[in-house]
Amino acid sequence: MPEFHWPWAFLLLPLPWLVRWLLPELKRSMSSLRVPSLDDFPAEQSAAAPTSSVNWFSSLLLLAMWIALVCACARPYEMGEVVEMPLSGRDLMLAIDLSESMKTADMVLNNQSVNRLSVVKHVLNDFIPRRQGDRLGLVLFGDEAYLQSPLTFDTRTVQTLMNEAQIGLAGKRTAIGDAIGLTIKRLQENDEESRVVILLTDGANTAGEIDPLKAAELAASYKVKIYTIGLGADRMEVPSFFGSRTVNPSRDLDENALRTIAQSTGGTFFRARDVKELQQIYALIDELEPTEKDPEIYRPQQNLYQWPLLAALIFALLLALWQTLPDINLRSSLLGGKH
Repeated sequence: MPEFHWPWAFLLLPLPWLVRWLLPELKRSMSSLRVPSLDDFPAEQSAAAPTSSVNWFSSLLLLAMWIALVCACARPYEMGEVVEMPLSGRDLMLAIDLSESMKTADMVLNNQSVNRLSVVKHVLNDFIPRRQGDRLGLVLFGDEAYLQSPLTFDTRTVQTLMNEAQIGLAGKRTAIGDAIGLTIKRLQENDEESRVVILLTDGANTAGEIDPLKAAELAASYKVKIYTIGLGADRMEVPSFFGSRTVNPSRDLDENALRTIAQSTGGTFFRARDVKELQQIYALIDELEPTEKDPEIYRPQQNLYQWPLLAALIFALLLALWQTLPDINLRSSLLGGKH
């Protein structure tokens, strides 16, 4: 059964009769001609009976049109089936380093040497779709930190934006503190038990206005848990004048700072030296227990006011068509009367 937003509108139903009763002068003014006798008007007398039925049908159309308009004014609607909203397990921000050092090709993927960002994209393409029920956001940082995607249930969009990211897009250096500060800003108004940041970098803080350890203290005060990932191989063969030599491509990685950031916020520091370790790290993070919340449900409303409006329009068209019929006897015959 339909329901009404404004059921009090039905109090307007007797309005035409009240107007007619309260304004008797209006009724008198409807008589256009007064005569002492109808003897000189035989034609009008013979048409009295059909005129009565014709007026009755016109009044019925007017009544139906008025009722339909009042029904539309009451704003009828119909409640749909109950729809359950997706549960938000966590508000999870991904902070990904796009500095110049991420182009270092010290990783192996499908038996080919690839740079660090390619490995990150490969692992996140598996991690992001599994975070159903979480709201994900994406921060990219280099010289400065940029919000690439606000928190959203649309994990597919976050995945697309991550795949479109390019090294150097945010600058050549690394602003870890600014990245943490930006994630705090996006998370501080959400539930305390669901604020999680996964920060991935391959270097040390070399840019930005915020010290990473100060940013970590601020994150702890806002109950933001930060998981830090240090990315980069320990050994890499590079060509030299005498053939090749072994270097440490991760010598600039500040593991102590990343470990302190994670511990001070209740998170964990991880070290990823290859693709397999990075996959294992994200698998561990993926096992975090989601924050339990009461399910959010709603029932969509479908407005129905257009249907009584359509009925009123049809009644108005019928009345106009009825009034344009040239002969009263013709109208009476359409109603089944005799003439």
